[in-house]
Amino acid sequence: MEKMSIGKKIANLRKEQGLTQSELAEKLGVSAQAVSKWENDVAYPDITLLPALAEELNTTIDLLLGDAVEAETRYVEKKERKNYEDMIMKIRVKDGGDKVKVNLPMPIFDAILKIGLDNVDIGGKGDSLKEVDFENIKLLVEQGAVGKLVEVESEDGATVEIYVE
Repeated sequence: MEKMSIGKKIANLRKEQGLTQSELAEKLGVSAQAVSKWENDVAYPDITLLPALAEELNTTIDLLLGDAVEAETRYVEKKERKNYEDMIMKIRVKDGGDKVKVNLPMPIFDAILKIGLDNVDIGGKGDSLKEVDFENIKLLVEQGAVGKLVEVESEDGATVEIYVE
C-alpha cells in the first residue's frame, strides 16, 4: 500500500469538510496559493499551523503527518455533534462497475422507517439491506456514532455501505 502524502491528505480532508482552498486558507490566515502548494506537495504547512490545520480538517496532527488511518466509525461528544436533523445518511451500493449513491437527510430516513422498509430497493440490491437493523443505526447516530456504520457484501458480490455524517 502506497503511503499518502501530507498534501493528498490535506486535499482529501478539505474536500470532506466541504471547504474550498480559499476558505481553508482564510481560516488559517494564509493564501489560497499556499494551500494549493501544500496539496500539490510543492511545500509543507508551517509547523505552527498544524494544530489549527488539524482542527479545521477535523483530524489529528498524528493522522495528518503519520501513516495511521483514521477510524471509519467514531464517537462524537454531545457538545460537538451536529443536530440530528442536519445529518445525512449515505448509502453506497457497488456492484462490479455499477455504483448507486443515495443521500438521505435523517428526517427523510425517519419517515421511511415509519412507513417501513419492505418496499425499499436501492440499486436492485434490496436483499443486501434486509439484514440491516435500521432502528439500531438510528439509535447509534442519536448517541453520537458517525462515519461508516454498516458494510454488507451480498452473495453475488455487491457491497452496500452505510455512512452517517
